[in-house]
Amino acid sequence: MASPPMKLSSWMLAIRPRTLSLSTTPVVVETALAWVIDRQVHWLAALAALVGAIFIHVGTNLHNDATGPKRGGDGPDRFGPKRATASGLLKEAVVNRAAFACFAGAALVGGYLIWVGGWPIFLLGSASIVSGWAYNGGSFPISYTPFGEIFVVLFFGLGAVCGTYWLCTATLNSVAVEAGLALGSLTAAVLLVNNRRDLESDARVGRRTLPIIAGPAVTKGIYAALVLVPFGLLLPIGHTLSRGSAWPAFAVLPLAALLINRFVHESPGCGQNQILMQTVLLQTLFSLLLSAGLLL
Repeated sequence: MASPPMKLSSWMLAIRPRTLSLSTTPVVVETALAWVIDRQVHWLAALAALVGAIFIHVGTNLHNDATGPKRGGDGPDRFGPKRATASGLLKEAVVNRAAFACFAGAALVGGYLIWVGGWPIFLLGSASIVSGWAYNGGSFPISYTPFGEIFVVLFFGLGAVCGTYWLCTATLNSVAVEAGLALGSLTAAVLLVNNRRDLESDARVGRRTLPIIAGPAVTKGIYAALVLVPFGLLLPIGHTLSRGSAWPAFAVLPLAALLINRFVHESPGCGQNQILMQTVLLQTLFSLLLSAGLLL
């Protein structure tokens, strides 16, 4: 039997904690926006939204880890980090139970959020949980289609940001939408790198991800657009604000340019792993600098 440290490291493989900033930073940004624009924040609701986002994200990661081997993915030819279930470190049934426990936890937190935010939060929360399961579950998993990046923009961007803003202020405005699109685009860029890295192994198991459908040249253009559009959205965000500033986020524009250059010249495969984590870093730094600029 595996020792406790081995068990812990196995669960960390399945949870993928280094990616959790993708679901937590939208809540941070929109809480800062709510304070700057409306001078009101429902702090308990914002905290609950943060916990709920983590539950859904962890549940999605666990479910993907558990179901990947069954569908033929995550095999020994995979270029990304090894999966706990595929490697035999954890049992599929155990990981699946943990995934649904996380979704249940998100639903429990969602009960309070629905009480605060009403039916819009019910619809958003329900759709988020279902999409987390459907990403690699059901007869037509999202991860096997070219629409994964769109779902990321919708739920990790617009849904997370606008939902938090609604919880804090009971209103919506163009700045919330623009901020949601900015963060969602950067998160979609992370998924695009992941899908380009696994292009060959995904094609062998019948996946039709965006890089497979679009081809190399278009995929490179899509990545560049996803990384640069958020900086363009800083202009209307900054113009609308009467307090705070969106300009500090421009400090990571050189990193964005570097990543685009690397993505264009790096072939699919294990070389994409570093680009993937650096794109996660880009999204995190962009979000934190935007939040800091708003508050300072």
